[in-house]
Amino acid sequence: MRSGRTLDAIRSTLEAHYGAPAAPRTTDPFALILWEQVAYLADDEKRLAAFGRLEERVGLTADAILAARPKTLTEIAAQGGSIASGERAERMRESARRVVADWGGNLRTVLELPLADAKRALMKFPMIGEPGAEKILLFTHAHPLLAPDSNGLRALLRLGYGKEGRNYAQSYRSVREATLPELREDCDWLISLHELLRVHGRMLCRRSAPRCGECPLAEVCEFGMNR
Repeated sequence: MRSGRTLDAIRSTLEAHYGAPAAPRTTDPFALILWEQVAYLADDEKRLAAFGRLEERVGLTADAILAARPKTLTEIAAQGGSIASGERAERMRESARRVVADWGGNLRTVLELPLADAKRALMKFPMIGEPGAEKILLFTHAHPLLAPDSNGLRALLRLGYGKEGRNYAQSYRSVREATLPELREDCDWLISLHELLRVHGRMLCRRSAPRCGECPLAEVCEFGMNR
């Protein structure tokens, strides 16, 4: 049984603890795809540095990515993590080719589609699954969704929203369904909640060695109370 703490109260408590989150680095759908592809298993600082380097040296449009030398894209991707940097560089080029071929060079058109169609279109891009597609639609203010990343998902599960599934997709959908009754039709509120949960999962509600003694939600967290 989930605690009586609401998502709105959770958001307010986390904001009081961590401070108001910064706005997303970009609200452009193609740039958000590049944000996911330019780094892998990287912390926020490394991802931001790699994305900034991509913006500075190449640009964030499909045409700019296609005009860049493959070596340059690989070097920038390596700054976001050495694992599969060449493959990630090619994924950026593949995504740019798709934007040009399918969307006339402007992916913003996808934001005008109904939710199911927009998700399907975005999930055709490399490294973009259902959570990533929903995050793009949230950060672009196209659809008011709660699309928690792995850190936010873990925090919500421990707070009693949804159930751990046999795989990540099942857990994600369970949490999404459990949170629906409390969501607002307010993208700014949802983005704030998304970011605060993500930070909380990284800082305190860690997968291993969670710091429950420092958690501002400890008194209403099922996981923490049962430790």
